[in-house]
Amino acid sequence: MTFNAQTVTSLSDTLINLASQNLPKVIWAIVILLVTRWIADAIRPIGFRILKYAEPTLQKFLIQVASIMVWIAGTVAALNAIGIQTTTVITIIGAAGLAIGLALQNSLSHFAAGVMLVSFRPFEVGDSIEGAGVAGMVDSIGLFSTTIVSPDNVRITVPNSNLFSGTLKNNTIMGTRRVDLQINIGHREIDSTMTHLLSLVQPHPLVLREPRPTCHVESITPDATILYLRPWCAAIHHEQVRSEILQLVQEALQSIPAKQVAQSGT
Repeated sequence: MTFNAQTVTSLSDTLINLASQNLPKVIWAIVILLVTRWIADAIRPIGFRILKYAEPTLQKFLIQVASIMVWIAGTVAALNAIGIQTTTVITIIGAAGLAIGLALQNSLSHFAAGVMLVSFRPFEVGDSIEGAGVAGMVDSIGLFSTTIVSPDNVRITVPNSNLFSGTLKNNTIMGTRRVDLQINIGHREIDSTMTHLLSLVQPHPLVLREPRPTCHVESITPDATILYLRPWCAAIHHEQVRSEILQLVQEALQSIPAKQVAQSGT
């Protein structure tokens, strides 16, 4: 194929006409996407102000959903500005959604589980939980996964379906917890030792007055007597109370002449 001056001029005129006709549409589509991004970024602070009386779990979930919906609407509007009809876009999205849905069935199950977690609320943001092989404080509940911060400050992302379908332990939802301590008192006199242990536990500032601490015999063997010492405390203080009471018990038993005593906490 040969090009003469007339052909080149005609081609240039065609390209210029196309550019002059479509450039405003492209610019307008870019403007729409920029505005969409601005709105999506603004949703977070505005959403927290609007939902300030809502629970943190529901706050983060609704804000995340709203941000995704804004991006979907902005993208459709930008494509429509270029000249792609909305009906065509919806058809494409529907076909793509079906294909993606078949390919990402696990992700959809995580999404469904996220909706169920927010609806039934077995745990909320700030709760200490154990489930799906991990333990820690819930930082956020997203559309597809939940973020947990472990006691050693490690951020863990867990798929929602793993938490929803498995056994879940919420350590803080009840507000209080019992601290179960197994104490080996050797061959010490049982009644006086139990009284002494309770007198150590009851004045502790983090131990609750109600329910009252209890102490009873767990087992008696030829080698030792095992007691259960069970004070109550606020759930958030469980580990601290357990550690401090064990220390008090250890020091108290060492001051009483007896055979060597071993102890463990559960």
